[in-house]
Amino acid sequence: MPIDKAIKSFGKSSNQPEGPSPAAAYVRMSTDLQKYSTENQLETIRRYAAQRDYTIVRTFEDSGRSGLTISNRDGLQSLMQEVESGTANFQAILVYDVSRWGRFQDADEGAVS
Repeated sequence: MPIDKAIKSFGKSSNQPEGPSPAAAYVRMSTDLQKYSTENQLETIRRYAAQRDYTIVRTFEDSGRSGLTISNRDGLQSLMQEVESGTANFQAILVYDVSRWGRFQDADEGAVS
């Protein structure tokens, strides 16, 4: 299944059983000097998840990695591979903010294709 189809199907739906929805968290920080450490990002994501009936079942992390490219970002590559292969055990991906996906020079690079 193409990743864009898989991602569009994520989230809560009317045919989903009651209870918390399984979610993955993705955190990234390029340097130790950044204000929002991966630990702070994950704590914020956990609070958000608890307030909206999600359970974090998997965390993908890229510490010390630039957001300019996807190369050397093993956490993001693993997340994308699980979604694309259909092996993901989560229905949503939660991220602290859109800049954690990356700092793409071309906005289209940050979009799922």
